[in-house]
Amino acid sequence: MTTATGVNRGVAVDWPTLVLTVTVYGLLLCATSFLAAWFLPAAIVVTGLLIAQYSSLQHEVLHGHPTPWRWLNEAMIYPGVTLYVPFQRFRDTHLAHHQDERLTDPFDDPESNFLDPEVWHRLPRPTQAFLRFNNCLAGRMLAGPLVSIWRTVRGDIALIRRGDRAVTRAWVHHLVGVALVVVWLKATGDMPLWAFALAAYLGYGLLKVRTFLEHRAHDRASGRTVVVEDRGPLALLFLNNNLHVVHHIHPGVAWYRLPALYRANRDHYLRRNDHYIFRSYAEIFRLYFFKPKDPVPHPLWPTVAAPVTPDPVRPKT
Repeated sequence: MTTATGVNRGVAVDWPTLVLTVTVYGLLLCATSFLAAWFLPAAIVVTGLLIAQYSSLQHEVLHGHPTPWRWLNEAMIYPGVTLYVPFQRFRDTHLAHHQDERLTDPFDDPESNFLDPEVWHRLPRPTQAFLRFNNCLAGRMLAGPLVSIWRTVRGDIALIRRGDRAVTRAWVHHLVGVALVVVWLKATGDMPLWAFALAAYLGYGLLKVRTFLEHRAHDRASGRTVVVEDRGPLALLFLNNNLHVVHHIHPGVAWYRLPALYRANRDHYLRRNDHYIFRSYAEIFRLYFFKPKDPVPHPLWPTVAAPVTPDPVRPKT
């Protein structure tokens, strides 16, 4: 049994997710010790991949896996391996994102990459250029983590200053979790902290491939969520979240059950999301690696006139 937010209230243990969690920890230990001692660049790449996988596991945890006990699930992923993202903030904002009627809303969807057109037109031109770059896949992978980190930290500092105890608690737990990772690295002594920080950024950039076009602007809420029919390494890295409309309809279903559920009801899901579908991530790379898929200002929100520049010869920037 699952709640509306996908938290598992049953009694069964999700063994595939549990085994994968143990495996990722074991591989992380090997990558940050033996592999780092042998060839640090390879260790950074492998660690980045494992951190992306770890983040996908965190996503399973916030939806109620692998056990029926939330405290135990969250204890399993307590170390701050992702480095830049407090798990409790990820959990709370992601569950808020699952209110489908708010998807892509620049204010009410915490994971939206769209801006209110009025806000957009007030931005300096260099900022607009940077955000346009962030809206192609290459930009999202390179600059996207920086944009997300900046928005999260800036927003959370404001909330902490206003006395938001939940946000404060989330960051305290995250700093403790990061301290555990630092102790881990110091104990093994083979991967320097800068290399792990680079790997964590790489892992974050890989996750941006998944989130790049998960949701689009559409009049109907059910038409906003994508299906990417990929069955390759990225599908495993993202734990089948490429079948994103299936996940949004059934948020409590474990990752390894999503493909069969999709195959059995493919026509239904594609009717529901108005055929928002891509065949593979290779197709997405080919179409959008250097080309923005969407504008930054929300295309379905009322537009505003661009601000008049006092001097058309030497515009303000």
